Amino acid sequence: MFIAHFAPAFAARAITDEAPKLGTLFIAAQLTDWAFFLFAMGGLEHLRLTPGITAMNPLDFYDYPITHSLVGTAGFALGFAIVVGVVLRNAIAATWAAIVVMSHWVLDWVSHRPDLTLAGGPDRHGLGLWNYPLAAMLVELALVGLCFWWYVRRTKGPVVPPLILLGTLLLFQAVNWFGPEPETVGFPFLVTGLVAFGILTLVASWVGSTRWHRNEVGLNRASPPL
Repeated sequence: MFIAHFAPAFAARAITDEAPKLGTLFIAAQLTDWAFFLFAMGGLEHLRLTPGITAMNPLDFYDYPITHSLVGTAGFALGFAIVVGVVLRNAIAATWAAIVVMSHWVLDWVSHRPDLTLAGGPDRHGLGLWNYPLAAMLVELALVGLCFWWYVRRTKGPVVPPLILLGTLLLFQAVNWFGPEPETVGFPFLVTGLVAFGILTLVASWVGSTRWHRNEVGLNRASPPL
């Protein structure tokens, strides 16, 4: 999955005003992919092109036990939770940050072929939703659409910024689905992925700065403009 990884970020922010801001949750949602792309640049983890390995994706993630084992993901979740907890001085915010980081492994387990491990061992796990393109597309769009709608319903603010974010997400997903397959997975490919994550995070941070949770009260909170 790609943009569906951001669905838990929308959901967490919708559930409680004590969750971190949307931009922070977008980082959490793709934290292990940020790390994987950087580790792949440094040769610590590896991927390769194997056309036809799944119906939707030619990428073979054959070596990424640090970032995409269940234990590795839990380590990133714990580390990110500690950072969020220290910065925000809020254990609830730290917990939600960890949950969103962990959601990445769960969604990858649903979509990937068996290439995920529990702790870097030989056993591989994955339900292989990518081998069923129509179902994978419907699940991705449904997750993002429902969680985005929930976030907008549970927050107040101008309507245009979140619509811009949704449009950007859908544009990037369309390129991912219907654009040309990569010819290599070297440095340019990895940088492109990081730039995409960065753009989406920046837009999400902007959107989060324009909205507040319905549970937040105060004289400084006015009705949102149309």
